[in-house]
Amino acid sequence: MVQITSTITDQELMKLSSQNPELRFERNADGTLVTMAPTGKISGNREARAITYVSIWVQENDLGEVFSSSTGFKLPNSAVRSPDVAFIAKDRLPLGWDEGEDEFFNLAPDFVIEIRSKTDSLDVLKNKMEEYRENGVKLGWLIDRHNRQALVYRQDASITTYPPDAILNGENVIPGFTLALNILL
Repeated sequence: MVQITSTITDQELMKLSSQNPELRFERNADGTLVTMAPTGKISGNREARAITYVSIWVQENDLGEVFSSSTGFKLPNSAVRSPDVAFIAKDRLPLGWDEGEDEFFNLAPDFVIEIRSKTDSLDVLKNKMEEYRENGVKLGWLIDRHNRQALVYRQDASITTYPPDAILNGENVIPGFTLALNILL
């Protein structure tokens, strides 16, 4: 991960992202750009698994929409983040969200998953999970493959660590959704 210290606007970030589809960018709340390395084969596979499981449940139960790590979410603090998996409940989707020009969502998702890849700092990811929570994300799973655990962040500021044999669940954010943690490790 590389941080560029000059500030960047939404339009510049969108243009930079579209001109460099092989790279992932995020913007910090202070306007600085963060470039993230592409994920390796295992991390990419785990992201695909997570998206698949969440998407199937959400679609079968008509709960809302699921988004990949290519989607930018402009948080209330003005940071633009792209979680590995994001869910927005049906009743929170803005009217016409899937029409018109492609742009960042101007809201925090209800649920996010971040999967730690080989190049990710655990402290940086923990800070990102706190930022999500502080900006309205109701439930977040940080999948720490290196330590074979999950840290679950909730809106009430509680954080629970789960061992590799745990069954994670969507709690009241994605009702009825469960997933064996070892599928994502």
